[in-house]
Amino acid sequence: MKILYLIDSLVSGGRERRLVELIKGFDQYPGVSLKLVVFSDKIHYNEIYDRDIDIIIMKRVPKRNPMVFHRLYKLCKAYRPDLIHSWGTMSAIFAIPTSKLLNIKLINGNITDAPKNMTLLHKELFRAKLTFPFSTVVVGNSLAGLKAYRVPKEKGICIYNGFDFGRVANLKDKKLVKKELGIETKKVIGMVGGFFDRKDYKTFINAALLVLKQRDDVTFVAVGEGPNLEICKDLVPKDHANDFVFTGARTDVESIINIFDIGVLSTNSEVHGEGISNAILEYMAMEKPVVATIGGGTNEIVEPGKTGILIPDSAPENMASELNYLLENVVDAKAMGQKGKQRIEEFFSLAKMIDAYHKLYISLID
Repeated sequence: MKILYLIDSLVSGGRERRLVELIKGFDQYPGVSLKLVVFSDKIHYNEIYDRDIDIIIMKRVPKRNPMVFHRLYKLCKAYRPDLIHSWGTMSAIFAIPTSKLLNIKLINGNITDAPKNMTLLHKELFRAKLTFPFSTVVVGNSLAGLKAYRVPKEKGICIYNGFDFGRVANLKDKKLVKKELGIETKKVIGMVGGFFDRKDYKTFINAALLVLKQRDDVTFVAVGEGPNLEICKDLVPKDHANDFVFTGARTDVESIINIFDIGVLSTNSEVHGEGISNAILEYMAMEKPVVATIGGGTNEIVEPGKTGILIPDSAPENMASELNYLLENVVDAKAMGQKGKQRIEEFFSLAKMIDAYHKLYISLID
């Protein structure tokens, strides 16, 4: 079996992490040959170099350079893959001519979110739908995503993200992490996510301020970086500066999540719809109860009242109320965390994801 993967870059992100984990997982399958084309030299996941896989950097310079199509065609003509698996809309567009000219089946893996109320005026939907007629299958990481992008039913397939429990095998000591971050409170509530418009840190911060009006034993932690970071920091009143920790980008995210009592994911539903959030997977795998914005793929992973609580978007009062409930009802919070881990093990394990992709590849080649 010969598979050619295509992706825009390997910067830090959920899509990129899934591809790297999939490549690592295929070590268990003998007779599988893999090649990876990255249309950028931005490589965050350096462990990819430890795998038995050829990595071809095919930079798009200038960005609209048509030679990328020719270079990809030459590569495929020499390698003759059984399947091309693209991990993004632009990667799929680059693959289409080669796929058709050389009669190679194309797996289109560009559905990773689930925006609501999209029309063809949205460029993401317009570009995605251009690729569907040329794709053998279209893979989404949530049923909500397939529906949002109106993927033809006969082509759409949902393969959920898989969490690697090996990532939480060697965590830092909780006390050391708290000391490093300057946290002295008994309770910690955290959110992991980039500081971009798609994440609603404003609601997270405003909810935190409401909680802090009622108790002083909680520190709120925000993990991530992005263009809105300084704007969000300015939302915190000076007299509450010590109640918040903004970590910036971190390579030890799992160890930081480990000190959370509650994991939060607040989404700006006006500009973004979650697929299957890696942050939520991490919270649940580490037995943290979840408070998250309702909608998209989040509804497929969080079971309200069992593994977490779903709230309306832009509702800091709702969020604060639920956070207070979980802080005050420790037994319920612990039960949600335990059930969350069980759900990840049953439906969202890395082994399950890798097996699903392997079965898909076999079915298409057969």
